[in-house]
Amino acid sequence: MITEIKQSTDSLEETKKQNKIVIFNDDVNTFDHVITCLIIHCDHDPLQAEQCALIIHNNGRCEVKTGDYEELKPICSFLLEEGLSAEIE
Repeated sequence: MITEIKQSTDSLEETKKQNKIVIFNDDVNTFDHVITCLIIHCDHDPLQAEQCALIIHNNGRCEVKTGDYEELKPICSFLLEEGLSAEIE
């Protein structure tokens, strides 16, 4: 019984953390701007931010941050205010 409750709790926590912010490629923002936004708003280190910017450019999108929806919502709003094409999935 205790094992079942723990598994249910673990599954709930995993489901809760499945949200992610995705940034999409556009023809407006520079690499430097995207990198700066990722460092400031997503707490990426410079190398991680640069790699995400390259993935966005080459693949058209990149998942840049995961967490629960309430944590991601303000971050996504900041990215949108910076002019990036972002959404929470």
